[in-house]
Amino acid sequence: MKKILALASALFLTSFGVYAQQRAPLVTKQDATKPSSRLNPGQQRAQDLSYQMTRDLRLNGYQKSRVQAINEDKQARIIAIIQQNAGNDKLIKDQCDVVCRERDKELQTVLSTDQYSNYYGSRREYNAFSMNYNMQTTNDAFVKSVKDPAPASSKGATIGPATATKAK
Repeated sequence: MKKILALASALFLTSFGVYAQQRAPLVTKQDATKPSSRLNPGQQRAQDLSYQMTRDLRLNGYQKSRVQAINEDKQARIIAIIQQNAGNDKLIKDQCDVVCRERDKELQTVLSTDQYSNYYGSRREYNAFSMNYNMQTTNDAFVKSVKDPAPASSKGATIGPATATKAK
């Protein structure tokens, strides 16, 4: 009788132990609305510019976060200008210069006098980096095409020189 009671209680406790353990779902559904952790090219460009400015100007943590926010805002506007006015280089340059002047004013409130004078001396390079968005994306596409070339058709392919050369 004691053995049966012990066996029943062991079975009873084991069933509760098994029930208490939760199983993870085998397949987790991916939510298509979740944003990707990767940055879009404009955000990446703003982050690269902010990183360069942080190194060049020796920014502290507060300044770094403020400069990052300013650069993301201005870079998004520059990209929108470039995409809106594609082909009209003069209009793009004029509107981007206005955005860069706005960035100068905002940075003047964040940076110290010494940092701003260093920035002001190098701002032509920073502005050129911001406005060369199209060149960077073209370069990225070229690098991708070299790393992962598209398969070529073998029709009409020749191995060796295309034209025959006469030996003397």
